[in-house]
This record gives sequence, C-alpha cells and structure tokens, in this order.
Amino acid sequence: MSDDVTRAAELLKEHRASIDRLDAILVYTLGERFKHTQAVGKLKAAHDLPPSDPAREATQIERLEDLAKRADLDPEFAKSFLNFIIREVIQNHKSFK
Repeated sequence: MSDDVTRAAELLKEHRASIDRLDAILVYTLGERFKHTQAVGKLKAAHDLPPSDPAREATQIERLEDLAKRADLDPEFAKSFLNFIIREVIQNHKSFK
C-alpha cells in the first residue's frame, strides 16, 4: 500500500469511529427525549389535554430549522426529522388515553 492509501485508510477508520460515537449519542439522546415525552403524555392524559399541541410543534419546527442552519445542516432534513419524532410522540400520547 502506498503512503497515501495507508493514510486514507487511517482517516476513514477515524471518521467511522466518530460516526459510531455520534450514532450512540443520538440513540441515547432520543431515548432520554422519549422518556420526557412519555411523561408529558401521561400528564396530558391525566388532565384530559389533547395529545398534540400544534402551536408548540410549529414553534419547535421553527426553532429546529434555525438550529440546523447554525449547525450547517439542511433545515429541510431537520424539519423532516422533527416531524417524524413529533408523529411518534403524538402516537404515544394517544395510547395513554
């Protein structure tokens, strides 16, 4: 192997290790987030509140789009990702009724 190919293989390994660590962070962060949303769902059910809050969801989407821009992440991707999470949370909230 040439020095360039060897160095590229080392860099690839380093990038992949970082990706693996970040994937773990994402999974644990989502797990923590869902613990809180489940608590919210139970609280809403106990007080007969609706499972979704469109005004909050719109604010959160706007906030996430801004964060995405600052993080140099495609805002449409971030918006789609949050919409997916919101749909899952609402489904969970409906199960508490």
